[in-house]
Amino acid sequence: MDPILDPWFYAVAIPAVVIVGFSKAGVGGGLGIMAVPMMALVVSPVQAAAVLMPLLLFMDGFTLRAYWNVWDRRNLAIMLPGSVAGVAIGALAFGYLSDNVVRVIVGAIAIAFTLYRWIGPRLLKRDADHRGAPHRGWGAFWAGVGGFTSVIAHGGSPPVHIYLLPQKLEKHIFVGTTVVLFALVDVMKLPAYALFGSLDPTNLETALILAPAAPLGIWLGIHFQRRLPEVLFYRICYALIFLTGCRLAWQGVAGMTGA
Repeated sequence: MDPILDPWFYAVAIPAVVIVGFSKAGVGGGLGIMAVPMMALVVSPVQAAAVLMPLLLFMDGFTLRAYWNVWDRRNLAIMLPGSVAGVAIGALAFGYLSDNVVRVIVGAIAIAFTLYRWIGPRLLKRDADHRGAPHRGWGAFWAGVGGFTSVIAHGGSPPVHIYLLPQKLEKHIFVGTTVVLFALVDVMKLPAYALFGSLDPTNLETALILAPAAPLGIWLGIHFQRRLPEVLFYRICYALIFLTGCRLAWQGVAGMTGA
């Protein structure tokens, strides 16, 4: 089989992979969630997720090295069982969902993420001065949601952020904890993608073509996070995620209803 040859695919896939790398390095507040919705504008969301799967593992090697031994062991111990359960549920669903259903799910995840980023801080303002503590129940729950959304759309960061952010961990500890957690989640997801035939030669060759964009994004995230005009950058990215999510959800609903 040949790799994907559509130039429009690479026009969105290359920036998407750079953004994933950027987010993997701990910058962008979970912006890596936008990669699957962006790529799903040209190919099916299932294929978009499959192309990204080996690239995520490739990126994990770089980010683990950058943040090695910089993580909160207690939070990892709390979240890991929930992540395992979430990945297992996502894997069971992954092979049986139609492209249109996946479009609706991916679109809904993108919309929910942006609404959380826009409205969440206001809703949680009452807790702005309160430092949360690790909680076994909530940690397992949100990590489980993150494991599920990570399988479906590689979008596991937002639910985990909902649990970790109120704890106000030191930035490098926060980033290191999420880096390790999602490196483990990515390894757990791999058998599901292989079992359902998503890692076919077309997707693997396409991932190989996109691979150089992955370390570029990580390098940008690690070395330039303090030099970026964050406010404008985030506003543009969140707006794009929201609009893309709306379009995918609409496409999915139209496809299921025949509209």
